[in-house]
Amino acid sequence: MPVYEYEHLGEPCRSGRIFEQRQSLAEKALSRCPHCRGVVRKVISRTHVNTPKTDSELRDLGFTKLVRRDEGVYENVTARSRDSRYMIRGKPETIPDIKKTISD
Repeated sequence: MPVYEYEHLGEPCRSGRIFEQRQSLAEKALSRCPHCRGVVRKVISRTHVNTPKTDSELRDLGFTKLVRRDEGVYENVTARSRDSRYMIRGKPETIPDIKKTISD
């Protein structure tokens, strides 16, 4: 069940100015504090998304990262030993072979 944050619009109670409430997705947002019955509003919470930071982390996760180097030329900075380092427009043999990268 997701956890939502709510903020008291008046004086906070023992739950604090901002408090968390566990609710199902089907439930409506609270309009009153479950402790003091004061008026509350739902707060948009910060989320944490962990993304790979280096090219080698991307490669290890199976991603391919292409960086534009010139008109029609892209460098494959996550190239594996069997991949071409550069992808050149009009040369299909330089396109990374995804079938070799993706496995079950």
